[in-house]
Amino acid sequence: MASIQNVAVVGGVRTPFVKAGTHFQQFTMQELGVHVLKAIVTRYELDPESIDEFIFSTVLLDPRTPNWAREIVFAAGLPKTLYAHSVSNNCISGLIAITSVAERIALGAIHCGIAGGSESMSNPALLFSKSSSDIFLEMFRARSTSERLKTMLRLRPRHFAPKPPGVTEPSTGLTMGQHMEITAQQLAIARQVQDEIAFASHQNAAKAISEGLLVDMIEPLAGVTKDTLVRGDTSLEKLSQLKPVFDRSGKGTLTAGNSSALTDGASAVLLMDANRAKAEGREPLAMLTHYEYAAIDPNDGLLMAPAVAVPRLLKRLGLRLEDFDLLEIHEAFGAQVAANIKAWEEGWKLEAIGKVDRSKMNTLGGSIALGHPFAATGGRMVATLASELHRRSLKRGLISICAAGAMAGAIILER
Repeated sequence: MASIQNVAVVGGVRTPFVKAGTHFQQFTMQELGVHVLKAIVTRYELDPESIDEFIFSTVLLDPRTPNWAREIVFAAGLPKTLYAHSVSNNCISGLIAITSVAERIALGAIHCGIAGGSESMSNPALLFSKSSSDIFLEMFRARSTSERLKTMLRLRPRHFAPKPPGVTEPSTGLTMGQHMEITAQQLAIARQVQDEIAFASHQNAAKAISEGLLVDMIEPLAGVTKDTLVRGDTSLEKLSQLKPVFDRSGKGTLTAGNSSALTDGASAVLLMDANRAKAEGREPLAMLTHYEYAAIDPNDGLLMAPAVAVPRLLKRLGLRLEDFDLLEIHEAFGAQVAANIKAWEEGWKLEAIGKVDRSKMNTLGGSIALGHPFAATGGRMVATLASELHRRSLKRGLISICAAGAMAGAIILER
């Protein structure tokens, strides 16, 4: 789709982002989703009957709730006639939810929609191993008590041990961190460069918090009023002392300090037809005008798809990186940010598209400092960029997010 016409980003709400296993460990992803959905309806004084569609995402799936978006609508007390749809596509899940609503608005099928995502890394669904599942299923299918007992006797203690969610790529058997170590070494991304990106992320986030720039979009939960992962007191010296965690051979450069952390959180974005927003007296923060998704071979670099998505998008529009006032680049790892910037500036699979002005990048902090609840990151970035374009009366901003599976998404917001 070359462009999306008339789609206004009216506002956004999110929870504070917190380290997994801490403040929000009692909440499921659905409960986090209910919190932001209710908050966005209340904050923007929406008539629940006027919402046409709700599309919500998550990455850590719970097979017991295949359409979690619909369950979130019920739990939030919204009209049961509200159509709800669930999506999941790794770290671009939130973007896909947002562009899906935007497409429907652009087509004239709907006029008001809410999109976003939530992630509870504290409460992933635990599954049994294949051998355990086979025995349990055989028990359920047994037609007699004797058959059921006979099957039960095959159970051993190991069969009761749950299998945690996978952290490796099914296609390669490597984790994202291991893949990024390979890419960092291939592209000669120095440790210092990675630490500098992490340091800037924390400094920008800490400054934004001190100036109250992140407060407006955060809906407090469980007594938490701000993001808890931000370390404004860190330094390049402290970051340089951390040991690599994905490659301990002596060549590794990715540490806990220059990587995003396991995070709980949720976000939601309110999108409207611009005419509908005007009729209701709402001033859009920005317009969602263009987007692009891309996929590459994981062996070319698992988190390098932004090096295709962004150039493809900008080439189609005749733009360069210098044409953007603000850049929101997802920070899965400092190395990933540096690698994609290098590809954009020097050319990789596609031609170079200009230079990145670091003073325009992640000005309120990025995922390394704020945290990365997979499906909630897209909504956080869209709401942040739209808000900053509006607050600073700027014209154009770019969002880039890499994803597992060697995919990526890019969005342009304009005023």
